[in-house]
Order: sequence, then structure tokens, then C-alpha cells
Amino acid sequence: MQLAAHPHQPDYSPRQNAVLDSALRLLVDGGEKALTTAGVARAANCSKESLYKWFGDRDGLLSAMIGYQASKVRTFDDNAEALTAVTLREHLVLFARDLLEVLAGDVSLALNRLAIGQASREGSKLGSMLQERGRRQVGKRAGALLEAGRNAGLLAFDDRDEAYDTLYGLIVSDLHLRMLLGEDSGRMAKDFGRRAERAVSAFLRLYGRENGSVQPKGGRKT
Repeated sequence: MQLAAHPHQPDYSPRQNAVLDSALRLLVDGGEKALTTAGVARAANCSKESLYKWFGDRDGLLSAMIGYQASKVRTFDDNAEALTAVTLREHLVLFARDLLEVLAGDVSLALNRLAIGQASREGSKLGSMLQERGRRQVGKRAGALLEAGRNAGLLAFDDRDEAYDTLYGLIVSDLHLRMLLGEDSGRMAKDFGRRAERAVSAFLRLYGRENGSVQPKGGRKT
């Protein structure tokens, strides 16, 4: 089985990925004020000219940072394999765990808190960038997995977006809000594996086709 990130994610070089890592760490450690082109250039040991060439202005850098984070949530490469009930479940559980781990990370929390703080600021683009380059891109990739499951006769739904919203809600629930409000994400992370399994089992009970029932390890058919 091949577990892959979305094949259309930005094709950054290792050096550009290192710069994005430095920028994300700078945001976490120093907040919005630390995230300047000069600061990122110093932290990443590169020139401001290179930053502008690779990412454009500060908004372009933020957009790249968000897309880079979103690409860490792995999902299905529909050219890689024919899905079975077992591999569909494995892909869904992997997606659920990745999603929880990315949302719980200090980078995601810093970006979301910054966007919330800027929500009432005229001209702020961060909230819309998080929606477009973050959640919607992850949703498109997860939607492709759900479509592949339906095409394989393993899932039944009329509206892909509605099915994905259900999956997302089962996985995340109010967890992200609680973490944004300061609840210990490290403590929560200990339960991510079980939470992912439970969410996927519930999703398959709602949308799994009877002839594509999945046998969870140590459990009854979903």
C-alpha cells in the first residue's frame, strides 16, 4: 500500500522547505512581529532577494507556510492503488491522525491564534488564507479519498462535501477550539490514535456500504 501526500502540493526544494521551517519556527517563538522578511532571512541564513524570488511578498510567504503545513496531512494518491475495505480504513485512520497532529502542533495553533487576533483588522488576509490554503486544500485531498472509496463500492453518499464535513467533525469535534483556548495539546495527543480509530469507525457506520464492511482490529464489523 502506498500512502502519499497530495500529488499537486507545491513542489518546493529542500532549501525552500528549510526556509519555511525557519519561518514557522520564528512565528511560534516570536509571534507576528518576528515574522519579517529580514527576520526570516536571518533565521534561514538566506538573502531577502531569495525570499522575494521564491515566495513574493509577506503574504506570499504566509500562504506558502500554510500550504506547507497543510501538505503534512497525508491522504490518498488515486493513481497508486485500487482501494479495498481494509486499505480504505487504513487511509482514513492515517488521515485522521495526521489531521489531529497538525492541528495540535504549535505551528498550527500559532497561525490560527494570529488569524483570530487579526479577524477584525481591515485588510487582514490571514484568515482567508488559512481557509483557502489550509482547510480547503486538506478537504479537497480527503474528498478525493472519499470519492475513490465510493467508486470502489465501499462508501455511499450523495454529497462529497457533506460526507467530508461529517468526517472532519467526528475527528476534530471541539478539540481544536479547546487547544486554541489553552488546553494541553500534549496531553490530548496521547489519545490521538484511539480518537482516529473511533472517528473512522463512526464514519464507516454512517457511510460504509454493507458489502464493503471493514473489520477493525479486535472488533466487530463496521
